[in-house]
Amino acid sequence: MKRRKFLAALGTGAAAVAIAKPAIAQSMPELKWRMTASWPKSLDTLFGACTTIAKYVSEATDEKFQIQTFAGGEIVPPLQALDAVQNGTVEMGHTAMYYYIGKDPTWALFCAFPFGLNSRQQNAWFYDGEGQKLIDEFGAKYNLKCLLAGNTGTQMGGWFRKEVKTVEDFRGLKFRIGGWAGKTIAKLGGVPQLIGGGDIYPALEKGVIDAAEWVGPYDDEKLGFYKVAKYYYYPGWWEGGTTNHLLINQPKWNELPKNYKAIVEAATGYANVEEQARYDARNPQALKRLVAGGTQLRPFSQPIMEACLKASNEVNAEESAKNPDYKKVLASIASFRNDENLWWQVAEFTFESFMIRSRTRG
Repeated sequence: MKRRKFLAALGTGAAAVAIAKPAIAQSMPELKWRMTASWPKSLDTLFGACTTIAKYVSEATDEKFQIQTFAGGEIVPPLQALDAVQNGTVEMGHTAMYYYIGKDPTWALFCAFPFGLNSRQQNAWFYDGEGQKLIDEFGAKYNLKCLLAGNTGTQMGGWFRKEVKTVEDFRGLKFRIGGWAGKTIAKLGGVPQLIGGGDIYPALEKGVIDAAEWVGPYDDEKLGFYKVAKYYYYPGWWEGGTTNHLLINQPKWNELPKNYKAIVEAATGYANVEEQARYDARNPQALKRLVAGGTQLRPFSQPIMEACLKASNEVNAEESAKNPDYKKVLASIASFRNDENLWWQVAEFTFESFMIRSRTRG
């Protein structure tokens, strides 16, 4: 009697296993995707986010979901990552959304724009404010799912072949500058140029441009700008906290099992934190090396900063008047920024200012 019950129970369990196996297989399909980037592999901070995402997605799925990463230019040019993902040439792309202002300037607001949010505030707006909801709505128009996948922190103001002491010094200045900030530079009489990272050095060396900005000391040292430009300005008022995004072709995203979506979101979240951690850890020593090698650090003067803010506000007002999407996203950021800066004034800024003063006193 006991033997018959045991065999019956065993049969029931085997049937359950037989039913479960196909369900598990369906939720763990074998996939091989490609990710194009806007960066060269030499920039291990930016391209490193790509490899981090691919690594953790692969490991979390027992290598069933594999993502092959490609540097800018290997499949498509660096500044065409969005197009490649949108049209399905690749399933994924890692890029900075302000590269695509030619399609719609609203993209810049999700990345970095003059006098916008810092990196902590960017994360807060995307993760707990309206940021992700708004980029989901806007990205759908381009067949894209967009996930935070990195931040540079506040950037430097760039490398100049000659000093910039007044606002008038921007007149006629050929300046490699990314994204929407070029509109502000143009209002000051400058000539903005959008050039991919790997092409900046030769342009600066040959005098095709007079100045260039990229990110900060660690990357800038790797790219060698200190060899052809002496003056290094700060801060990058156009990039208080620059987000990078993982772009995913929307139909491909929709096809993913729920567990794969969760794994991709977790991997990009880790990459988002890791990228800035790497910059924060590596920039100080790189800055010391640059200054020791003869680089001249210069702050943008208060009159320059005020003139840039005024010009930026004019650009925002002009675009908002004709672009409903831009107006909607900017309004959300402006309201969020106002409350965030109130909080930073009370605690964050007060603490950091004290610590910086204490450092200089030893």
